[in-house]
Amino acid sequence: MSGDGEPGNWSPLDHAVLRQVLDGTPAGVGIYDPQLRYVYVNPALARMNGLPADAHVGRRITEVLPDLDDAGEEALRQVLSDGKSREVPSSGRTHAESEPGRRYWQGAYHRLDAADGTVLGLVGIMLEVSASRQHQQELERARERLAILDRAATFIGTTLEMDETCAELAGFLVPLLADIATVEVFPTERSTPDNRGVLRLRRAAMAALPNLREQVKAFGEPGEYVEYPSGTTIPRCLQSCSPVVQNLFDDDALGHGGSARERMAAFRSVGIHSALVVPLAARGEPIGTVTLVRCGESPGFTERDTETVQDVVRRAAIYLDNARRYTHEHGIALELQRALMSEPGSPHPSVEAAFRYQPAGSTALVGGDWYDTVRLSYGRTLLAMGDVMGHGVEASVDMSQYRSMLRFVAAADLPPHRILRRLDTLISETESGRPASCLLALVDPVRDMCTFSSAGHLPPAAIRPDGTVRIIDVPVGPPLGTGHGGYEAVSASCRPGDVLLLYTDGLVERRGEDIDASLDRLAGLRLHSDGDLGGLVDRILSLLVVEPADDDIAVLAARIVR
Repeated sequence: MSGDGEPGNWSPLDHAVLRQVLDGTPAGVGIYDPQLRYVYVNPALARMNGLPADAHVGRRITEVLPDLDDAGEEALRQVLSDGKSREVPSSGRTHAESEPGRRYWQGAYHRLDAADGTVLGLVGIMLEVSASRQHQQELERARERLAILDRAATFIGTTLEMDETCAELAGFLVPLLADIATVEVFPTERSTPDNRGVLRLRRAAMAALPNLREQVKAFGEPGEYVEYPSGTTIPRCLQSCSPVVQNLFDDDALGHGGSARERMAAFRSVGIHSALVVPLAARGEPIGTVTLVRCGESPGFTERDTETVQDVVRRAAIYLDNARRYTHEHGIALELQRALMSEPGSPHPSVEAAFRYQPAGSTALVGGDWYDTVRLSYGRTLLAMGDVMGHGVEASVDMSQYRSMLRFVAAADLPPHRILRRLDTLISETESGRPASCLLALVDPVRDMCTFSSAGHLPPAAIRPDGTVRIIDVPVGPPLGTGHGGYEAVSASCRPGDVLLLYTDGLVERRGEDIDASLDRLAGLRLHSDGDLGGLVDRILSLLVVEPADDDIAVLAARIVR
């Protein structure tokens, strides 16, 4: 056959063996000319289309399958045009009586060229993806659930705050799957009823449609504790670890849900008719429950709704468990940090000191920032500011250990650079010791002199009586714990009225900003060095920390007095 498209001029299937192969395959095989008219149809494709093979030859695809989607035919034209083989999904209605309704195919198409490059047509091999409406509906439902889970992944779990994560979950469920949603969690890790058989939960979050928000307030507020008698819906859901569906429930069923009788009128006034309670659990441990409610003309909960909600809740439970574990550890570390930081040593009477510790935002783990003052002989005071690398309880424990080491080494009355050298050796010999930065300042009021030494820490600043701020250049050695040593000391004049400022990086550093620019911002302040020293530190914090800090902040201010 030539390229003129006449179907009777081309007979590529004269070979008996080739015909037997094509006729015997269970996949549908069709050969088309450049005008997409059938040249050959094997028995399997004839059965798919519901017409004899002879009824195909010479007819265009759209004549045989008038309901074929346009995308499928366009893809075949592209194969003819550029010669690139393609896998093409298509759908349409056929003449087959066995499966009414729309059918779906996956086809692989390849262009046929003559030896001189003339386009002869194309061959297609088709497999029916699903000839069942039920199967296709199941696929559509699966796609919908996956789409919902994809949306949930971007909406839920953006924070490590327990209540905020619960609020994200409730906010996601409304209005997508419910008119009202509540998330209730165990106030402690233990999840057993008390001796009265009453289970106590904390309502962490509530969400409702805008037109229901005022009415929903009558049911309670987030943060309240709710008690559920044994045998009611919430305890039953947790005990069975399976969802509980109540559609069109009456007052008896409503009361069995744990609601007080005097509140039933409020429930009925909102038009509540259906509820779905799903257990909230992660890693085999119960966290609480999620309750979805539908009102007014909203339909009751179906099995499909229940499956979708369970998928969302399972994913959210992982985020909530992470938030719960983080909150527990964060609380321990913060309390430990505050307890240790609240007891700095007493400086010499000739040195006035003020301290501030400000933890980072609630979504960051507590760090290992620390400060201390050590009273020495001859009226001298050693000021220390350090930062253990890392976060959490381990960093706080190491911080406490390093502070104790400092006090021990400082008692030997060594100059600051030799104190750092001893600390570096001790920490490097500790198997689990973390590296840490440290800045020491030895204040000597008798000589009006301060001696500094730094182990990887930011430089100190001096606030003069005229209000100017000067960054003191101190040679920076390696962090403590590396075992390399190499610390130097530098001295500067410190007169009565001068204020020394030691701090950790959270005070000045900003994400994406060069450290020199951060220090220039500190040096650009104009401050009054007289008056209350604690008020001065608060003033510095208010000027430099205008947004929630990414890291903890520790500040030590010291002033020489006569």
